[in-house]
Amino acid sequence: MANTSQPVRRTAMLAGAVALLGLVGACGSESSTSSAPQPTKAPRTTHADTGAATRTPTAPAVTTAPGDTAGPASASARTDGRCHTSELRAAVGRVDPGAGQRNFPIVLTNTSDRTCTLYGYPGAAFVDASGAQLGPDPERAPASPVTVTLTPGKSAWAGLSFSSPQISGARTATPAALLVTPPDEHDPLKVRWSAGEVPVGGGESSVSVTALEAGTGP
Repeated sequence: MANTSQPVRRTAMLAGAVALLGLVGACGSESSTSSAPQPTKAPRTTHADTGAATRTPTAPAVTTAPGDTAGPASASARTDGRCHTSELRAAVGRVDPGAGQRNFPIVLTNTSDRTCTLYGYPGAAFVDASGAQLGPDPERAPASPVTVTLTPGKSAWAGLSFSSPQISGARTATPAALLVTPPDEHDPLKVRWSAGEVPVGGGESSVSVTALEAGTGP
């Protein structure tokens, strides 16, 4: 037993070496196939012809030179919009009596060089020489107002009516003027009143005004 032959021992040693080499090879193969994944880089967009990187274009800033104006908008502003007090002239037409009533047309004429519009009722107030109002504000007669377009020189009118004081028995006064205020305006136009006394209080003293319409009267 102690004298084992050299060939047998050499054979055993070779077998062990072969087994060890096989184990090492298997470990090396497993390590190479399970390596950690590499981080992915974002793709770079390039021009097809030069390969240069593409950048998103930035819109140029828009600048306006001092003094530039919007021509069409300015023209529109001049041809549209209501008539202002400074662009109108007021007048009171001749009395039109009828059935115990006294009726007067209040006429507004466009004196400007542009076209403008009127819509609704004018304001009206009788005043004395000192400018104090005589009687209450006129009542608005029921109506369906329409927009009246006034080219330069054209007119619109509204009716001012009240019961004849000789018939109604109302308390009266003789105004020095009639103040007429265009619709949606604050400044009145002053018209000299020469048609005599008007009712300012008591029974049947109300004064009424109609909505504006095109023309200078009935």
